[in-house]
Amino acid sequence: MPLSMNREVFITCAVTGSGGTQDRSLHVPRSPRQIAESAIEAAKAGAAVVHCHVRDPETGAPSRDLALYREVTDRIREADTDVVLNLTAGMGGDIVFGSSEAPFPVNADATDMIGATERMAHIAECLPEICTLDCGTMNFAEADYVMTNTPGMLRAMGSMMTELGVKPEIEAFDTGHLWFAKELVREGTLASPALVQLCMGVPWGAPNDLNTFMAMVNNVPSDWTWSAFSLGRDQMPYAAQSVLAGGNVRVGLEDNLFLEKGVLATNAQLVERAASVITCMGARIIGPEDVRRKLGLRKQAPAAKVLA
Repeated sequence: MPLSMNREVFITCAVTGSGGTQDRSLHVPRSPRQIAESAIEAAKAGAAVVHCHVRDPETGAPSRDLALYREVTDRIREADTDVVLNLTAGMGGDIVFGSSEAPFPVNADATDMIGATERMAHIAECLPEICTLDCGTMNFAEADYVMTNTPGMLRAMGSMMTELGVKPEIEAFDTGHLWFAKELVREGTLASPALVQLCMGVPWGAPNDLNTFMAMVNNVPSDWTWSAFSLGRDQMPYAAQSVLAGGNVRVGLEDNLFLEKGVLATNAQLVERAASVITCMGARIIGPEDVRRKLGLRKQAPAAKVLA
């Protein structure tokens, strides 16, 4: 695809994620109140979209609890600050095998495998404007963990998203994920033009070198909207690279804990830093209403009950 700098950029803030980062920074939010408040602070700092997981408020462990998602959703929608809500649909596809000599039985305590309807239950309940679709299976850094998303599972989940009127954000961790995403659009499971997040530097997906990044970018159809991110110290360089290549930006504590070496960040600080990078490049940061128009999103009204 022809490359040109994106002059109207939206920022997504990935607020908390599901990894073990809660043990490495006190700024990683755990409770629904903390997650919602951090999301709203990120929105005030310039994020048009907030991408949210939920965690067990006591332990910080990743959770699929519908009540936690409901509370996060309600708190964000009831806030005075507008923002596009993006909920993960990635939970429930985790297999942790036994040892290399005895892969079965799997590690039952760490494995979390459920069906498509259960994986989508909180999306159907909360109706966010966007939800993620991890568009393939891949090995992660851990020795025996596989993120599992079969073609059949992705077709089932993608169809549910389309029927619900929730925009899928295709999470592409490698070029094959983009290949299958284009097939989902070709066959009508997902609507076109699609929305893509290029996930760079996640072991063992696409490495975050510039050649691989451009291979990913060049495999995104020209009429699709895309963002990109990388991890840790590469988060801000990828904000610049993404804008320069024609994309949008994702930052946040899911992907990086530090503002600079030795200085732990908040989500709002990471958004502010990304906004500075973007505006110094001569681009304009667009807000949630512009994003809704661009992506054809349907904003949901807040729940009737106001939370204390």
